[in-house]
Amino acid sequence: MRPGRDPLANPQPLIRSVYAFVAYRIGAGHDAEDVTGEVFERALRYRRGYDPAKGAPLAWLVGIARRVLADRAVSGAETVAEVPETAAPGELERDSVERLTLAAALGRLSDRDRELLAMRYGADMKAAEIAQVLESTTNAVEVAVHRALRRLRAIMEKEASAA
Repeated sequence: MRPGRDPLANPQPLIRSVYAFVAYRIGAGHDAEDVTGEVFERALRYRRGYDPAKGAPLAWLVGIARRVLADRAVSGAETVAEVPETAAPGELERDSVERLTLAAALGRLSDRDRELLAMRYGADMKAAEIAQVLESTTNAVEVAVHRALRRLRAIMEKEASAA
């Protein structure tokens, strides 16, 4: 492999971003760790095939993560949309309620909307990077993320007004 082409040269931020993406899709914990590990096993196996002209390392890894998650769905592995725990001490009750509300609302979104939001906010990917993964345009991704957020807000507002 030529120097500078190794997509895994700086793995720590990539591991965190891939884990965050996976955790948004299936929930934080052991399953997300297992999937993240499998993503990096596949990445190590196929890294000679990485082409920087086709996208950044994170986009490549999220593409692998999408395939791992799809393989798990086909094999019957359970996937549950859950937001990773981020509560600060002293705010646990309020944050727990907010996380549960958000997780429930995310669960009511379509798979595509959940995946878009996981890439944007879980993996902290830019619209251009998401577009590379989805083989779409940046503008189409920006519009799709905006619409997914609007649907998520509508679900949360509807649930808040019903409470």
